[in-house]
Amino acid sequence: MIKKIIYAAVLLCNFGLSQAQTPQPVRQLLNAPYMKGATFSIVVKEVQDGTTLYSYDADREVSPASVLKTVATATALEVLGDDYRFPTSLEYDGTLKDGVLDGNLYIKGSGDPSLGSAHFSPNRNTYTPAQNKFIPEWIAALKKAGIRQITGAVVADERIFDTEGASIKWLREDMGNYYAPGSYGLSVFDNMYKLYLKTGAAGSRPVIAGTDPKIPSLRFTNYLKAASVASDSAYIIGAPLADERYLYGVVPAGRESCVLKGDIPDPTLFLAAYLTASLKREGITVVKEPTCYRIESEAGRWANEERKTIVTTYSPPLREIASVTNHVSHNLFADALVKTVGLQYKPHRNEVISSFGRGVRVISDHWKGKGIDVYPLRMHDGSGLAPADKVSAAFIADLLVYMATKSDASDAFIASLPQAGIEGSVVNFLKGSKLQGKARLKSGGITGVRSYAGYITKDGKTYAVAVFSNNYSCSMAQMTKGLERLLLQLF
Repeated sequence: MIKKIIYAAVLLCNFGLSQAQTPQPVRQLLNAPYMKGATFSIVVKEVQDGTTLYSYDADREVSPASVLKTVATATALEVLGDDYRFPTSLEYDGTLKDGVLDGNLYIKGSGDPSLGSAHFSPNRNTYTPAQNKFIPEWIAALKKAGIRQITGAVVADERIFDTEGASIKWLREDMGNYYAPGSYGLSVFDNMYKLYLKTGAAGSRPVIAGTDPKIPSLRFTNYLKAASVASDSAYIIGAPLADERYLYGVVPAGRESCVLKGDIPDPTLFLAAYLTASLKREGITVVKEPTCYRIESEAGRWANEERKTIVTTYSPPLREIASVTNHVSHNLFADALVKTVGLQYKPHRNEVISSFGRGVRVISDHWKGKGIDVYPLRMHDGSGLAPADKVSAAFIADLLVYMATKSDASDAFIASLPQAGIEGSVVNFLKGSKLQGKARLKSGGITGVRSYAGYITKDGKTYAVAVFSNNYSCSMAQMTKGLERLLLQLF
């Protein structure tokens, strides 16, 4: 009898703990009609002592969407350091005599995703690629070196990464659009162009006016329709490294200028062509057509000749790149960071592994070495665009606690997360509430996924928060409101 009483008491105690960790606001959210059949996970931990305040289905593997960028940025800051800068160099081979370079001019890439990025221009609102300063700096360096003619070509050397710019796990609807650019050993202008259209009456097909920057090789098949709508619901679809682009969807009727944005399909070759054209405008003759490592190596023409460096351009420090990555949810930056840390990986004999794959290996090994269970971490990119990406709330919460309490890059990482209700991708989340400015959160959202992760400060204490909702049946806006209400009730 005594044993039965003790057993019952233990059950009641465990039930009480379970109820304490799954509070009424969570149960209320789970009972919402749109959560039928959905997956939901949450972990809230007090940062300083690591104690768990709230937990529900913490080990469930869920799709994180852009919350995966917290993993990419945290690892890059840890492995590379917050002061790391990407170098991009102009080099030449052959001989230089009497103003004639009898050889090639090379653009040697290190994977810098920020070269010519709009997010580092003095005025982001008026930025155009042609106004970027690195091209004039390169031309000035060439003139200082006395180069007036190049008998060879401008050759982009992007071989530090492989040619898998876009993860093979991405959806077709994403590839070709500006938010899903491929990441390569050389990137430029956020790997993005603007497509200008002139639209007529509803039901008519818009006229293509051109692109900025100009990409002469691009070919568009236009299936767009003008309609009586206020904003577009249009897609630019196309494969990486391919010049064909297909336009689908609806754009507003009766507009002199309507702008869509797409990804530059081959930014490496584009940069070689862009520099070639810029040199010719400045009176520096380039005899041969622009090319790149991929083209030359596949044709069997690549030769590792000795080179001399003319000038090196350095990126902003990694802390600033990480901040842009998390503030505006920059997919290119996140993917490039994963590939960059992957350079630390040493393949086994005869092992064939992609740049993305190397990055994932380094990331997994790094966090395993910090004592965090990496079993639920299943990455295929750094951006979170791949639906096959999986994490658990427990893993993200543990990473957040580590970054806040043990990392040398703690300040840079925390500052990289935007303040809810004030800035970045969470400018409207928790706006006007008691948590405005007291939460630093990375948001995530793709079809059927809404997620948040970061830190909330209350009563002098800081809490790590990871919350994920997958496969809900309402709109993303309604799910966002549900999670906003949940956090306000919990805090």
